[in-house]
Amino acid sequence: MKRAVQALPHVQPDHAPARLLLFAMRRMGANGLHDAVAAHALFTTFGPGFRRPLTLLRTLMAEISSSSTGSIRIAPPCCCRMTADESAMVECVARITTRPDRSALIAADLVGRRDPGGILIAAAALATAFEDLGAPLYRD
Repeated sequence: MKRAVQALPHVQPDHAPARLLLFAMRRMGANGLHDAVAAHALFTTFGPGFRRPLTLLRTLMAEISSSSTGSIRIAPPCCCRMTADESAMVECVARITTRPDRSALIAADLVGRRDPGGILIAAAALATAFEDLGAPLYRD
């Protein structure tokens, strides 16, 4: 049990849009950017407007993948806990509109680069898309 908690130190978000983001990130991270299950999850949530967050999530995942200097650990979609990297990705996107300075630090640590500009742009667009479609990623 102790090993599992070390590998998956964070609990999944309790906010449904953040859980959806985590699920879709995990699916795309494991099965590629064109994962049908991730697309279906976004379609089920957003209806006809699903293409915008889907495209932006694909952009974010591609940007993280190409910018990262190391491996990003992703757990299977069924896990009720998160890796530190997953927690950082969700936190970065969820806080980008309210705490861009914090998101920049998180993204820089995640990918191991000083300037994660492309990741921040994609994260901001994705967070705005979720919010515009009635599912803000962060609630106070």
